[in-house]
Amino acid sequence: MTVKTEAPAEAPAAMTRPPNPAGAKKKSWTGLWFVLPFAAFYALFLVWPTFLGLYYSFTDKSLTGRPASWIGLDNWTEAFGDERAWSALWNTAEFTLYSTPPLVVLAIVLALLVNRARKLGWFLRMAFFAPFVVPVSVVTMIWIWIYQPDGGLLNHYLQLLGIQDAATPTIWLQGETTAMWSVVITTVWWTLGFNFLLYLAALQTIDPSVYEAASIDGASWWRQLAHLTLPLLKRTTGLVIVLQLIASLRIFDQMYLMTAGGPNRATEVAIHYIYIAGFEGYRIGYASALSYVLFVLILIVSIVQFRLFSRKED
Repeated sequence: MTVKTEAPAEAPAAMTRPPNPAGAKKKSWTGLWFVLPFAAFYALFLVWPTFLGLYYSFTDKSLTGRPASWIGLDNWTEAFGDERAWSALWNTAEFTLYSTPPLVVLAIVLALLVNRARKLGWFLRMAFFAPFVVPVSVVTMIWIWIYQPDGGLLNHYLQLLGIQDAATPTIWLQGETTAMWSVVITTVWWTLGFNFLLYLAALQTIDPSVYEAASIDGASWWRQLAHLTLPLLKRTTGLVIVLQLIASLRIFDQMYLMTAGGPNRATEVAIHYIYIAGFEGYRIGYASALSYVLFVLILIVSIVQFRLFSRKED
């Protein structure tokens, strides 16, 4: 009696073929060629100016054309003792404190609303995100018209509702107590769509079976929001807060176009003062030192936020 044995199946060519180090090396260099254009522009327009600005902060570089000389820490010492610089930093912190909470809370509320909407979901997404793609110059022109004391849309409706007297209209952008809040409202309307889109994308990644199980257990919508939705959005909330803090600390465009730092420097923020020192005072070296003070401040705030949220997750 003979026993037939089958020949082992032939291994696939990919398994028996020896690796080709030369080919792998060639592929890696091919990938670098695709990255090279971006890397070149990144180094030219970001890395090089960053180190050049750091060097200028230790010199008396000026736009007047005279040769720059090394002065060490003089610019840095002057920056830390400059009362106007500290006032601008305080205005920046005030704007950040006023604008960040509504830009986070309203984004969550709108994302929850759109996520539950069925028929009008596409329209609401477009309506809430559309202002974000409008240029800042157009946004400020619209809101300057809305804030006009005579004939402005806001004062007009306040007078119709009887909240404001027609003889004494509110001067929104020229009042020391109202100018900052006016820019905050404009910024919230303009940039809310980006945070809203991040939250909406995060909500749509949550497995619906989680809510189905909670509903079977008798959890109401509010309990699901507090114990399921918000905890599952913790990473997105951390990202939104960090991005919003960085964006608010870098505020310049709408503040400069709407108030130009007034009245009485009540809305003069850090980057605006850096612009004044560098391009109106021609002191590029001092403006560079101020820029790095703001950079270090933003870096510290970002690191603290990341550490706080990482601890909460742990």
